[in-house]
Amino acid sequence: MTAKPIPVITIDGPTASGKGTVAHRVADRLSFHYLDSGALYRLTALAALEQGIALDDEHALAELARGLPCRFQAQSVLLAGRDVSEAIRAEQVGNAASRIAVLPALRRALVGLQLSFRQAPGLVADGRDMGTVIFPDADLKVFLTASVEARAQRRYKQLIDKGISASMDDLLKDLKERDARDSNRAVAPLKPAEGAYLLDTSEMTADRAVEQVLGWYAEAGKLAQ
Repeated sequence: MTAKPIPVITIDGPTASGKGTVAHRVADRLSFHYLDSGALYRLTALAALEQGIALDDEHALAELARGLPCRFQAQSVLLAGRDVSEAIRAEQVGNAASRIAVLPALRRALVGLQLSFRQAPGLVADGRDMGTVIFPDADLKVFLTASVEARAQRRYKQLIDKGISASMDDLLKDLKERDARDSNRAVAPLKPAEGAYLLDTSEMTADRAVEQVLGWYAEAGKLAQ
């Protein structure tokens, strides 16, 4: 008898759409593992910035990614044993991550690492190509989005709450530029996976979004029986 594949839920979407919060809560509710694939690109970007590696040096970045000494521990992200949970969320690092994410060699270098997170009892993976490229056989695929204005407002509140000054105009410009880069890149462009459920959270709380995803997962389980 063939072993049943370890279940996977993918939640893809643009920057600041709330996918990380929703994915993390869904994973907690199901007692599944959690993969923040965007953190891997941010970790690579942070390491590159710290080591002085040019953001257009595709070969060097791929080599860096292949040996990336990172791990996820509870709510923390560790790089070479150092807690960089806050550092990887800096706007400079986010912009750098978006720039290097278009490089094919870097994306290939991170595929194996992402696949290794698929462990029992299950996985919730969030990112931009989880359902289209990394886990095309996922049990449930969700494409979560929100208007650019709603996303900018969320990012603004996050930064202000952390005591970081921010400009709404700059955030809107930044998000629009990232959306364009992510949607138009040649490799694994940001788009809904085939068969994905679309969820617009512009006027939806995270709790409602989590319940919707869990409801879809329950329905998918019934259909698979």
